[in-house]
Amino acid sequence: MTLKYLITGATGGLGAGVLSYLVANVPSSEYAAASSQETNRKQFEDRGIAFRVVNYDHPQSMETSFQDVENLFFVSTNTFDVEKRRKQHQSFVNAAKKAGVKHVWYTSLAFGGLRSDSKADVQQAHLMTEQMLRDSGVTFTSIREGVYTEAFPVFLGWYPSTSTVYLPSDGPVAFTLRSELGEASARLMIQGGHEKEIVLLTAQETITFTQIVDVINETTGRQVQVKIVPPQEFVRLTAVKDEGGKPAAFFEKLVSWYEAISQGDTGTIHPLIADVLGRQPVPPSEAIRALLKDNRDYEWHQNYINRG
Repeated sequence: MTLKYLITGATGGLGAGVLSYLVANVPSSEYAAASSQETNRKQFEDRGIAFRVVNYDHPQSMETSFQDVENLFFVSTNTFDVEKRRKQHQSFVNAAKKAGVKHVWYTSLAFGGLRSDSKADVQQAHLMTEQMLRDSGVTFTSIREGVYTEAFPVFLGWYPSTSTVYLPSDGPVAFTLRSELGEASARLMIQGGHEKEIVLLTAQETITFTQIVDVINETTGRQVQVKIVPPQEFVRLTAVKDEGGKPAAFFEKLVSWYEAISQGDTGTIHPLIADVLGRQPVPPSEAIRALLKDNRDYEWHQNYINRG
C-alpha cells in the first residue's frame, strides 16, 4: 500500500510541526511518523498515527521503512559533527533511491540564502547532502530553513545569567520561528512541485545580535552588554566559562558561523514562506520578545551539551 507522506524526525521540533499539520489537514491513512527508536512507536500509535523505524545509522531500517513512500520528509541529523552527518545522510539518500521513493524533501539550512558557497561550518554537511541528492538521481527539494528564532540563545551565546555577551562579529539574521517553518514545510510538501530545486523559507525581516540584546534588556529588565572581540579571544572567553559545558572545539567552529553571518549569509529574506502560509511570518524581534515575555529565563536545549 502506498504511503503518501513519511515524516522522519517526528519526535523533534521541526518534524513534529510538519506531522502536526498533516494530522490536522489530511486523512490519517496518508501519513506516518518515523524516528530512530522503536520505543517511540506507542506514543504515535496511541494517537492513531502509523509508525516506522528510521535509524540513520542502520541502512536496513531505512530501506525497509522507505518502501512504497511517495513523499519522504528528510530531517537532517542533530549533530554538529560534519563527517558523522555526511555518512548518515549518504546512507539515507542511498536507501531512498533503493526503495524508489518518489520525492525527497530535505531540511537544509539558510546559510548563504539560495547561494551554495557559504563557508560556515554548519552549512557544509547541508551542501554535501544537496549534492548527494543531485548525484543520486532521485527527485528532491532542498528546503533551506531559516535559522530557528527559538535557537537565538545558542547563536548569541546567552544564558539567563549572562551579563556580557562576547562575539567575534555581528550581522543580520533572518531568524524564523520553527513552528512556522514546520507548517510552511508541510504546506509546501502537500502542494508539491519544486522538483530538483532549492527553496528558501525565511522571515521577512532580519535582526542583529546587538539588537537581540536590546530586546532582552527591554523585555526582561536586564542590562546585558555586547563586546566584540578578536576570534581567538572569543573562543578563550566563551569556552572557559560556558555554562552549557560545550568544548572549545565547538566555539572554534562557531567562528566560521559568525564570519559568514557578518558577510550577510543569514541576511537573505525570501517571500516564499508568506506565500505558502498565506500570511506574513512573525518578525524575529517580535518573536524573541514573545519568548522572553512567556519566560524571562528562556533557554534553548542545544546551549547545553547534555540536553541533546
